[in-house]
Amino acid sequence: MRLLDINGTQVREIALPAGEPLPAAPADGHFYWLSLTRDELQGTLAQVQPWLQAVAGCRLVDLHVSDLLNDQLPSHYDATSAYDVLVLRRLASAAPGQPTIAAAPLAQGGPPVLRRIDTRPVGFAVFDRLLLSVHPEDGSVRDGVAERLLAADAQPLDARAVSSRLPAGPADLMLRVANQIVDGYLALRRELTRQLDHWQAELIDPKTRFTNWGALMQARQGLHHLDEICDDQQTAVQDWIDALEAQPMPAEPTARRDHELLLVRSRDVLEHIERVVRHVHRLEQNAELAVQLHFNVQSHRTNDIMRVLTVLTAVFLPLNLIAGIFGMNFEFIPLVHATDGFWVALVAMVVIAIALVLVFWRKRYLARTK
Repeated sequence: MRLLDINGTQVREIALPAGEPLPAAPADGHFYWLSLTRDELQGTLAQVQPWLQAVAGCRLVDLHVSDLLNDQLPSHYDATSAYDVLVLRRLASAAPGQPTIAAAPLAQGGPPVLRRIDTRPVGFAVFDRLLLSVHPEDGSVRDGVAERLLAADAQPLDARAVSSRLPAGPADLMLRVANQIVDGYLALRRELTRQLDHWQAELIDPKTRFTNWGALMQARQGLHHLDEICDDQQTAVQDWIDALEAQPMPAEPTARRDHELLLVRSRDVLEHIERVVRHVHRLEQNAELAVQLHFNVQSHRTNDIMRVLTVLTAVFLPLNLIAGIFGMNFEFIPLVHATDGFWVALVAMVVIAIALVLVFWRKRYLARTK
């Protein structure tokens, strides 16, 4: 459990000793970020709910508590009159040996990077002056964002660098964490693309016999699974944007600017998710195209072999005809009783064979295609 006190100029982490009550409401112009793992939320729910009532004026609805504690929940968005709930499934590479939700359908094959993708959900409850986030047990996303905020507070703020600004409110902070979640998959693109490109090269190479069909099919299933996850993320963020656009525009210039910046950051998160979707679609299409090219190459190779065999058959066909004629049981056959008949027939067969080979060569029937 981590609690950060944030305003426009500084970030301060509040220590939470075991057994001590949570602090009072934040000061004017400040807001809290309380981040917990699922086990921590379940164990401290009796303490967190009254604190939410005192700080935010509202408790979490029981259904939303169940959603935040659900480790299998898909990405979605929901709202109440007091707070909004956004759940995004995390796309990140799990540590070696750590179990993952996405590992089940890929346990027997597929690229190793697909077997290490962790897709556990991260839930957010966005209040006016409080952000409650529920993370998986490792808490890597939470710790990364928190350390970045503390590091930004330790350095002078540069007004020209918009990305270095501290979050203006709980919704802004939630979008920053969501952006970090989505970018976790973008970091896996290079490794995933490299592994699938290796399979494509192996499929297209006519000198190799590709036998890893089970792994390829499971890789396609894993990509389809990622596509479904990204679609749910896209829908959830789009619902958040629609709800944000439906809110009335604030009258104060500062509040209006914060609202517009929130919309811009929301669209940026959506654009990142769309990039992930496009990349997954491109990988699926490349895998499908590689399979089709593989069968086209094999078919072309079979046609080459059949063409060579047909040419050889056409070369030996007249030779077999000559041998069959001279093998007939007739007493009077030209050249049969001649002393040089065998050599004449042999020379004629050689000449016919060479002539046919030259004709087929000129017609490129024996040419080797690449």
